[in-house]
Amino acid sequence: MKKIIFILVVLLFVFILLFFFWFYKIRDEEKYQNKKYIKTLEKIDYYIPQNEQRYINYKQTHFNLNDEDIVTQVNLNLDKDFYTDTMETPYKNTNYILINKFYYVDKEYVPESLEEITICTKGSLYLVEEAKIQFEKMCQDVQKENLKIRAISAYRDYTYQLNLYNKYLVHDTKKNVDTYSARAGHSEHQSGLTVDLDNTVTDFNNFESTDEFLWLEENAYKYGFILRYPKNKEKITGYSYEAWHYRYVGENIASYIKKHNITFDEYYVRFIQNKVNYS
Repeated sequence: MKKIIFILVVLLFVFILLFFFWFYKIRDEEKYQNKKYIKTLEKIDYYIPQNEQRYINYKQTHFNLNDEDIVTQVNLNLDKDFYTDTMETPYKNTNYILINKFYYVDKEYVPESLEEITICTKGSLYLVEEAKIQFEKMCQDVQKENLKIRAISAYRDYTYQLNLYNKYLVHDTKKNVDTYSARAGHSEHQSGLTVDLDNTVTDFNNFESTDEFLWLEENAYKYGFILRYPKNKEKITGYSYEAWHYRYVGENIASYIKKHNITFDEYYVRFIQNKVNYS
């Protein structure tokens, strides 16, 4: 009996040794593969060293994405829930300011050089001077094609957005409201670079069905405007598709976004965010 017990103890001991050998071998292999993977990511211009473990974790659940998209989406904080770990946005009073569900402006922020739109507008609305000039130029060129566009919303201050968001909450859940309305401080309208449009006839919710929308699809970038929340990009932007919502970014950025079919969020992390010193 003692002999059997001794053999069992020895076998158990051997099993434990083999288990730990296997465990550490697997762990070392995983570490090796992770280091190898990170080496490939380091070649990407907008790689951020502090995000290393997040890249690895995100890849494990998004294996269908290429390396550039892994880095892009993690840099956009899409590995986190919206409205978590938010931060005040840099580059205020520039055409490339980013305001979204992770970057905000405070309640006192008012963009410089706001000017009232003088044509093609429903009421007294304001845009930053450069955006206003380009919007009016675009509007005039639209009219030459016997079409019409009209600004129905432009600059909104913090309080306006707060009241608008709360109004939606009266009739809808917070989860749903977050898909179509920004929380106060997180609205691009506060940048003074965003304009919502209609064609004076069709409700803005049906703007996609208009000839004006088709014209803008082909030409808005020439004036520095982009469709800010495009179709099939909801996961990136955090918002439902909005055919009426246009953002001024300047002609160069708008042209790149148009050519490469990306969102402004993606452009930002690839070409703007890496201007920040993360070392």
